[in-house]
Formats: sequence, C-alpha cells, structure tokens
Amino acid sequence: MLVSVSGLSKSFGDNLLFENIGFDIEPDDIVGLIGGNGCGKTTLFRILSGEELPDTGGVVRRSGATIGVLNQHACQGSQKSAYHEALSVFEELIKLEDELSEVTLRLETDQSAELIEKHHELREKFEALGGLTYRARTRSALLGLGFSEEELTLTIPQLSGGQRSKIELCKLLLSAPDVILLDEPTNHLDIDAIEWLDGYIRTCKKAVVIISHDRYFLDRVANRIFEMENHKLYCCDGNYTKYQKVKEERKLTVQRNYDNTMREVSRIERIIEQQRRWNREKNIKTAESKQEQIDRLLKDLEIPDSEKEGMSLSFSAAVRSGDEVLSAEGLSRAFDGRSLYNNVSMDVRRGDRIFIIGPNGCGKTTLLRQIMDKTAVEYGVGVSVGYFDQHQRDLCLEKTVFQQLRDDYPTMGDTALRSALALFLFKGEEVFEQIETLSGGERARVALCRLMLKHNNLLLLDEPTNHLDLESREVLEEALDGFDGTLICVSHDRYLINRLASRVMYFENGTVKVLDGNYDKYLEVREAVEAPKQEKAVSQNKNEYLRKKEEASRLRKLKTAFSKCEQEIATVEAELDEVNTLLSSDEVVADYERVAELSEKADSLNTKLEELMFEWERLGAELEACQ
Repeated sequence: MLVSVSGLSKSFGDNLLFENIGFDIEPDDIVGLIGGNGCGKTTLFRILSGEELPDTGGVVRRSGATIGVLNQHACQGSQKSAYHEALSVFEELIKLEDELSEVTLRLETDQSAELIEKHHELREKFEALGGLTYRARTRSALLGLGFSEEELTLTIPQLSGGQRSKIELCKLLLSAPDVILLDEPTNHLDIDAIEWLDGYIRTCKKAVVIISHDRYFLDRVANRIFEMENHKLYCCDGNYTKYQKVKEERKLTVQRNYDNTMREVSRIERIIEQQRRWNREKNIKTAESKQEQIDRLLKDLEIPDSEKEGMSLSFSAAVRSGDEVLSAEGLSRAFDGRSLYNNVSMDVRRGDRIFIIGPNGCGKTTLLRQIMDKTAVEYGVGVSVGYFDQHQRDLCLEKTVFQQLRDDYPTMGDTALRSALALFLFKGEEVFEQIETLSGGERARVALCRLMLKHNNLLLLDEPTNHLDLESREVLEEALDGFDGTLICVSHDRYLINRLASRVMYFENGTVKVLDGNYDKYLEVREAVEAPKQEKAVSQNKNEYLRKKEEASRLRKLKTAFSKCEQEIATVEAELDEVNTLLSSDEVVADYERVAELSEKADSLNTKLEELMFEWERLGAELEACQ
C-alpha cells in the first residue's frame, strides 16, 4: 500500500464536495478518476499531494513514498530551451555527471589509487541512476508528446500554452514519483501523443491516478475506476467499460431503493395528513413523529440519475438533402510556405459519418473550413451546413446567453428560447450571464444549443467533445448517433470515433488518406503498415544496443588495464631505483656475490619494464581509438 485515505471530507462554505470517502492506492494501480465538473476531483488531488487540508479524515503515505502532481506553473520565468527545461528534472544527475567529468580529467595527471577508486564509485552511481540514458529518455518523451526536433530548441517564451503544458507533463513523467497524479493529461495532445502517453503509463511501473473525460484512454490504461458522485466515491476494479456495467447494476439497485422509499414516504405522508386533520394534541405529536421518520428516510437517500437534471440534446434535419452531399477535387493548403496538404479529394453521400484525424498542426481544422467554402467544394441539392467551432469564436463575449440566442433566432419567442436553453442547463437567472464569464464547458453548451436550433442536414464539427464532462459527452454522442443527416467531424476522441465513424480521413506525411471503418480499423491498417518497420527498427536498435554495450564494456576494461599497467610500471621503476641505489653503495660493491645477485635482478626488472612500457603504449593507442 502506497497511500491510504480514510474518512475524507471537504466543503467550501455551504458547498459540500465529498464526505467520508476512503480508498487505498497500491503500487500497480492505474486509477481513472471520473465525475462531473465541480464535484471535487481536482480538490482531492490537492489533498493527496499535500497542497490542501481536508475538513476531516486523513491521508497516510508509505514511508518514503513520493507523490508528483502536474505543476501548472513549472515553466514560469524559464528562458531555457524546451529540451533543457525538460532535462532540468535531472538536476542532481547532471551535477553527478559534471563531478564525474572533473574526476576523469584529473585522472590524466593523477593516477592515485584513491582517485581511481572515486572515479569507479561515481561511474557506478551515475550508471545506476540512469545516467547513460537520461538524455535519450528526455528527448524520446518530448518527441512522443508531439514536439518536433526543431521545436526542442525553442525557448519557453516562444512556446504555446499547450506546448508548455506538455513540458510540465514530460517533467513529471521523467521524475517518476511513486504516485503520479495527472489532471486531464490528454488536453492539448493529438491522437499520436495520446497513444504514446497511454503506452508510457501502462509500462512505467508506477501508481498513477488520472482525472480524465477520455473514455477510450481510460479503457486502455485504467485497472480501477473511481467516480465522485453525490458527495461519495464509488470504486470499481477494471476499466471504464467494466465500470459502466457495474454502474448500471448499481443504478437499478438505487432506483429500486428510491422507489420503495418514496412509496413508504407517500404512505407516511397520508398518515400525517390524516393526523393533522384530526388536530388533537396526540395527533399533532404523531404527525411530528412521522415527519421525523420521513426526514430520516430522506436524509441519506440516493437520488437515481433519472431524477437528476442533465443536458438534453437532439439533432434533426429540417430538410432532407440529396444523396450526393458534396464533392471536391484537388483541395490544397499551404501556410507560411509550408504545405499542409495536397490534392485532397472527397465524395460525401447522405448519411456518411466521416472523422478527420491527425497530429496537431497538420491542417485538420483548415481542411474542415475549406469544406465550408462553396467556391472550393461542390454541394449537392438541398444541403444546409452547420458548423461547430471548438474555440467558440463566433460567440459574442459581450452578450448574455439569452441575447446571443435571441439575436441568432429573432423569430423565436422568449419562452421557446428559454425552453431550449433549459435543455442545456441554463435556467432562471443563468440565461442572463455574460458569455465572457462562462467556463469552456458552458460556452460549448451554448454553441451546441445554437447548432441544434438550426436543424441543418450537414454538420461540420471541430473537436465537439472538448471542454465537455463525461456525462455531456455521452449525451452528445447519443444525439449524433440519432442524427438523420450527414456528419464530418475533426476529433481526437477515440471513443466517439469508434462508435460513430463510417469513414476515417487521416493525415500522413502531407497527404490525406481515407479508409472505411472506425478508429479500431484505422489502428489495424496502421499497425499492418508499421509492423515490418518496427521489427526492422527493433532489430537495428537491439544490434546497436549490443554494439554500444560491448564498446562500453571494452572501454571500461581498457581503462582498468591501462591504469593497472601504469601502477605496475611505477612499482617496477621504484624497485629498479632501489636496486641501482644498492649497486652504487660502497658496502655492496665489495661483495661480489651480492653485486651479481642485484645485477641479475636489475636485468630482470629492466626486461619487465620494457614489456610493461610496450603494453602501456598499446593500451594507450587502443584507448585513443575508442574515445
């Protein structure tokens, strides 16, 4: 057990987030933490990391266990390049590397046993801490998260907010704490980067807790799901799909309990009404007692989802389009002299559900907007186009929610407009909130409401699930599934693509390719193409690894042999000096046998010295060649 949580409660004023929750995190856990916006998921993260205190309960960590959470201001004030900012997580290892380099340099003039031993100790520590691979791992992580080689040299102020978030994520992953807390890590990531991230998480051998609305991602990585709902925490072993099945069973149980309780409440209320009609002192006391009984029944009663308010959405076409919706030939775009895509052709028929995928910056949104240009695309009979902008740039920030819709639909009555807004959870005074003050999710709901009221038969959607929580994503998914028109959508929501897509258009090396099927089909096609390349790369990498390993081993042996040879030369020279000193002494000169003995020893030492010098020169030449 790495972390144990018990009796945790947290409120802000009268707003209760969660109450009396508890759970354990084990070393091999990958937990998906889900729940509606504002339910307290991020607050729970802050409590786990020690940034915030709970009202009640506590968090116990295993001795020495570390918890890392994505720092929203990690790059603040930094002027480093993207690569060196990510590399800064290895500050202690870099200091160790500098010390090792200094000792290595000193060895050129000082071959003392003490310095050689220190060099050996530093080298072993450096290698044990991953010193031979930390630079390669940093570069690999940045490239995996979507940085190009050129972008690695850009300074932090030159990067976008999304790129800085990626660097913060990279630093957290590379620091490898015992428990990694990730709050919406797939934000700002394209599909390729998300796939790299889920592969990293599944193989990093660390406990990970992830707040995410990405259902496909949670299915791929999570082995436990925690959901915060009704101020409680529900825990389930398995991925998101497994949890959904368990949740459906729980909902049935909750519904039965709710129905039974409400029937009992209704029965007691009739008794109370009867007692109050009689209006005697005894009857009044009975009524009060029965009311207390109702209060106890309702106090901890869990309300079923069917009784809760949620976003309601449906798309329908006012007019049916012709079978041929649009066609295009040779669509191309370039930006700042760089070609985004060339010679893209499309033939869209009524009922098609086409999803456009690819890395960030490849031109997906540009292609979607070009499709809206009637001078570039030929539309079929009766086609009306509705567009959803992921940034909601067509909303007027100065207007209120109600003003925006009234200006868009001047012929609709106020009651009809307010009824439409109520479907998207804007009720009462909320319809008079200024759009500028709304969250990303609330603005997305306004944009979807506008789109629903247009009743177009061709929907062009740019990342429609961004900013939406899980429940709203599922509502949107159901609405699009029931849409009787044609859909072209840019998305990195793999769950949505898998469910709805009839065709996938994907960007690859400046070209746009098309395949029939959903996201899983796209993966099959891509893996079939990549498998031979990966096998070759794995073979080459393995051979290169073995070659480098052999070279490193040979270099270590040469250095050891060279140092040993120098020590032996020093020893022999010292012995030879001692013999020559004795031979020149008056006492030894008079002793013929002693002179003969020492002369023979001197000859032997000279011969050995010549052999050692020859070996020293040979080892030195090999070392120079290796380095």
